[in-house]
Amino acid sequence: MILTKIEKTRSGKVRIWLNDEPAFLLYEKECAEYRLSEGQEVSGALYDEICTAVLLKRAKMRCMHLLERMDRTEQQLRLKLKEGEYPEDVIDKALDAMKAAHYLDDLRYSENYILANRDKKSARLLLMELEQKGVERQTAQQALEEDPADPCEVIRRLAEKKKFCPETADEKETQRFYQFLLRKGFSFSDIKKTLT
Repeated sequence: MILTKIEKTRSGKVRIWLNDEPAFLLYEKECAEYRLSEGQEVSGALYDEICTAVLLKRAKMRCMHLLERMDRTEQQLRLKLKEGEYPEDVIDKALDAMKAAHYLDDLRYSENYILANRDKKSARLLLMELEQKGVERQTAQQALEEDPADPCEVIRRLAEKKKFCPETADEKETQRFYQFLLRKGFSFSDIKKTLT
C-alpha cells in the first residue's frame, strides 16, 4: 500500500490516505512515531501494527465511552465508529470485544427498551422501532415473547392516563383518541374491543 496523502483535519488529527482512499485517522504525534510520510510504502505488517496497537485500542475506548452513557445496539456503535473513520476490520474486532465482555448485547438492549416503553406502545410498534435501531427481527421478537404485554391492558392504562372515558366522550374526542392509539401501533380490533 502506498501512503498517498496525509491530510490535517479540524479535530487535531491527520487523515491517512492509502492508495488514494481515506484509511484512518491518527494524531500527529502517532504519525511522527511511525515515521509516516507521503509516498511511503506501508507494509502489511506496519498497517497491522497501527490497527492493533493504536486504532483497535482507541475504538474499544470509544465504545466504552459511548456505552457508559447509555446502552446501544451493535448497529448504533458501528455507525459511531464509522463516523470516527475506523477501518472496517478494526470496527469488527472492537465490537467482538464488546460482545465478549457482555458490554454489547442486542437482546438485553431489546428487553430494556421494551420494559421502558411497553406501557406506551404496542408490540408491533416496539418491534418496528427496534428494527430501525438495528436489532435483528428474531432478537426483537424473542425479547417481546419473554415479556408479553396485553394490548387491551395497555390501551386501558393509556385511556386512564389521557383521562379518556368512552362513555362520556363525544365523537370528535373518540376519533382523536382512536387515532392516537393507531399511531402507537395498536390494531383497530384491539382498540374497539377495549373501548366498547
